[in-house]
Amino acid sequence: MLIAEDEPTSRRLLEATLRRWGHDVLVTTDGDEAWGALQRSEAPLVAILDWMMPGVAGVEICRKVRAQESPTPPYLILLTANANRANVVEGLQAGADDFVGKPFDPAELRARLIVAMRVVELRRRLADRVRELEAAIARVTQLHGLLPICAYCKNIRNDQNYWQRVEEYVSAHADVQFSHGICPECYERILAPQLRARREARGEPPRRDP
Repeated sequence: MLIAEDEPTSRRLLEATLRRWGHDVLVTTDGDEAWGALQRSEAPLVAILDWMMPGVAGVEICRKVRAQESPTPPYLILLTANANRANVVEGLQAGADDFVGKPFDPAELRARLIVAMRVVELRRRLADRVRELEAAIARVTQLHGLLPICAYCKNIRNDQNYWQRVEEYVSAHADVQFSHGICPECYERILAPQLRARREARGEPPRRDP
């Protein structure tokens, strides 16, 4: 969890409170430092940002984060001593997820962080699901295009110029399994004559095949 607060007393109090609740805390003292921390590959998924601080202001960090359109964006909480209607509207339009007043009330902050962690988890699950769907679509699209298939045995030539049975090729390029059967046409053309020849060889009387 990231803290961006330039006022020392407020920063130390906020850090101590969060650590007491079991959170790992990354402390920054100005907007530039906070923005740099949010650019890391392992950036915190929840950030508490002071609205006004040296360097990049908290509300501007919100705008910059939302402009990146990450699949798992951090949950942004603005910390402000002036949470009037105009500031709330501006902050939400900039991309903030929530507000906490200064000085903060511990019970209120804890409740808001519970909501933040719930939203972060939902975003993570959604991003995982999107990746799964994209992978499934990628597997399906591998079957699009022109497939070289033998006119006699119906085997398919793969990308390595080897010939495979249709079911082997499709199973390798899509998440499917095959259940083999006999269509009516093949039964009449191939299997039924074989069954009749076998019965005749055994001397069995002819019978109507199903």
